Amino acid sequence: MSTTNPQPDAGTPVDRARARRRSKHRRRLANVAGLMASLILTGSLYSVLAPAQAADDATSESAAEAAGRELYDRSCISCHGENLEGVPNRGPSLIGVGAASVYFQVHTGRMPLVRQEADAPDKPAVFSDEEIDQLMAYVQANGGGPTLPSGDLREGDLALGGELFRLNCSSCHNFVGSGGALSSGKAAPSLEDSTDLEIYTAMLSGPENMPVFGDNQLTPEEKRSIILYVQTIQDMADPGGAGVGRIGPVSEGLVIWIVGMGALLFGIFWMGSKA
Repeated sequence: MSTTNPQPDAGTPVDRARARRRSKHRRRLANVAGLMASLILTGSLYSVLAPAQAADDATSESAAEAAGRELYDRSCISCHGENLEGVPNRGPSLIGVGAASVYFQVHTGRMPLVRQEADAPDKPAVFSDEEIDQLMAYVQANGGGPTLPSGDLREGDLALGGELFRLNCSSCHNFVGSGGALSSGKAAPSLEDSTDLEIYTAMLSGPENMPVFGDNQLTPEEKRSIILYVQTIQDMADPGGAGVGRIGPVSEGLVIWIVGMGALLFGIFWMGSKA
């Protein structure tokens, strides 16, 4: 007589527990597989449907920054440091100055600096407009700071601009922006040939002795009003002939007393000597 091993009953509690565990594991695997499939599908759809223009913009921006780095390494690194940190007794840090400062300094020819002196002279720009854009992209991407404004930079109030200019700017730049001497061999430059964007970026960056006029000190609308005033008085003719500084009765009275009274006294003495 042969004996056989008894088979466990499928309905026993042990078998039912094993079945529940296998079912639970299968559900977990199914959930994970579903989640992975959803992520893969979402990523695939995004890569297919994302605008091609966004990729093009990122590529062009990277290209501009790379070109700006080459220009920086060739013309700026010796004074401003490998990482924009500046070099003692040579050049300040460019961290936080932004594209606004780069535009003003490079577009007006003040940078690259030929030699250390009291003021960086205004001269023809060394770089082209495209190269200036590349330098701005590099410094902005790696140092941050104020960016260039957009829109019409003369969209302001002329009377308000005159009031703000006399309050904040005339002590250095003269009442009509003709410039003036400062201490230690420095001078406030004339604004006669300055462009709208140069004036705006100068207010944002505060070059040399000029204070920074951020949006907390002068709002964008107030900056535009100042630009409107400066450019308006530069375009105005002098109805009386010589402008004499265009600061009103002070200079005109001085001319009257020195020139007019001097000529009158000369005429009196001459006629007296002939009598």
